[in-house]
Amino acid sequence: MDEKSGVPAQGSSNSERRMSSRYLKLERLPTLQEVLDRRTRAPLDLFCFYIFLQRESAEDALDFWLDVQQHENMCKAYFKDLRRSGRSVQDDWPEFATYARTNGSHFSPMLSLAPGASDDDAHFSSTSSGLPRKSSELMVPVSPRPLSPTSPAMRERRDTESHGPDPRSSQLSAAEEIGIGRPPIKDRPGHTGGAPSRQPSRWARGSRIPTVIQRERAIEKAALVESAERIYLRYLLPGAEREIYLPPSLRLNNFPISSKEASPLIPDLFHNQKVYIFRALEQDAFPRFLRAKAFGNLTPLGCFARLVAGLFFLWGGFVIGFSLIFLDHEPRLDRLWIILPFFLATNLLFSAFYSLSPLLALLQQSETTPFRLITVRESYVRKLLFMRALWIEAVCIVVTAVLTVIFAVVPGHRL
Repeated sequence: MDEKSGVPAQGSSNSERRMSSRYLKLERLPTLQEVLDRRTRAPLDLFCFYIFLQRESAEDALDFWLDVQQHENMCKAYFKDLRRSGRSVQDDWPEFATYARTNGSHFSPMLSLAPGASDDDAHFSSTSSGLPRKSSELMVPVSPRPLSPTSPAMRERRDTESHGPDPRSSQLSAAEEIGIGRPPIKDRPGHTGGAPSRQPSRWARGSRIPTVIQRERAIEKAALVESAERIYLRYLLPGAEREIYLPPSLRLNNFPISSKEASPLIPDLFHNQKVYIFRALEQDAFPRFLRAKAFGNLTPLGCFARLVAGLFFLWGGFVIGFSLIFLDHEPRLDRLWIILPFFLATNLLFSAFYSLSPLLALLQQSETTPFRLITVRESYVRKLLFMRALWIEAVCIVVTAVLTVIFAVVPGHRL
């Protein structure tokens, strides 16, 4: 295993088998949590979901979720390091221990502060969603149908309220943001400590390992404060570079720390906002992503290109057909050659209409970005695309046959 990139070295069959065992074998469409946990294959993996949100200029919500997930993983690693060193949270961070006992925290099971906490509850998983087990754990109520961060209304409101530059003007690509060995927040552009840097993306599509926290020593409280501050400055500060929309009850008007000590709010500071973003994505963007990638294999630009090509071949078929009729061409069987432009035209037009290319479905390919293909690895999606492709091809054959027969049997009349 390459320690820097997290990519298995060549010949590491054991590592490859372990990673492949992470994938779910589903006979259904996956949930959003399964996608975020990187347990699904293309075209329903995290990479394709990110590309889908990028196409809608709504990837900031997913970036926020991923950054908060990494922040919470750092908090878990900090608490785990404390247990390994034989210290307790009460000794190292008494303010947070008091806060967790008084107000509750979704880290409480790890701290043995909640009644009935066990080692199983304290199990650390870097891919856990961080969603509260009980609705009472949410300190701020979340609307059952929140305004989605990817909805047109939210985008319009964000555009009118934001006072900063274009939030996508200097960001990393999707690969660099969520790829293998994802760098800490401080190493990404948009942070307050340095100039942006763009490195060539060499990650494989859809990272196959969870978000990695690369460290050589135990996590300290100062690192947690620094991580939380960067998230606040990047996403939540009014007019921030990549400000996301949140309802008034979840907005943070200031960063709750002093220059000398860490606030006990740091571990739980963004948890409610993360839950809101998760639910918003789950209700709005994710269903549209499933419709686009599980029932289709074309991008909007790919559909438009096929629409233009289909109309061109249809026009060519009509020109050839009417020419043969009005030139009274004999023998009449020669008119059957118009089957070729009509067949191409119907395939292209129906592919554009259904966002599904039968040829790509047969080859088990799907478009990620315009005219760039990815292999469909989810077996259930393969079945869905193949069955829809058969139906589209049957319709194309019927329409082509009807047009061909009409132009073949019409009597010729030389003008």
